[in-house]
Amino acid sequence: MTFDPRTLATPVYEALTDLKQHNNGDTLKEQKGQSVELYTYLSTWGLMRLKAEEEALSKLGKKQVVQKFFECLELLSGNSHLAGRPGLDTLKNLDVESYLGLTGLGLSLAQEFSFWATAVYWDIKGGE
Repeated sequence: MTFDPRTLATPVYEALTDLKQHNNGDTLKEQKGQSVELYTYLSTWGLMRLKAEEEALSKLGKKQVVQKFFECLELLSGNSHLAGRPGLDTLKNLDVESYLGLTGLGLSLAQEFSFWATAVYWDIKGGE
């Protein structure tokens, strides 16, 4: 079986492009900044804390990126119920091997978000 790197890139590119097309102003800066910061947050705090943070985020742009991240992770992993409210319980109830595997996939996905943020939001200066 051959790995196709577009498997990770395509849903991230589509998610960020969709967010950019439906928002403007400071929200775009928040989206760009959050996309770039996902890897650092995830590698420091883990998936459960990132999922919990999704509910606590007050800035729309940042929240939208985290929601898209979990939608992409759900799509790529085949694990249902990662996106949306039941996601935290889903993560909590995984066995350790599944959780660590999902974290590895999440880290790769977060790298894609960081790369594509620069490409998609090329015209947005700064980022919160």
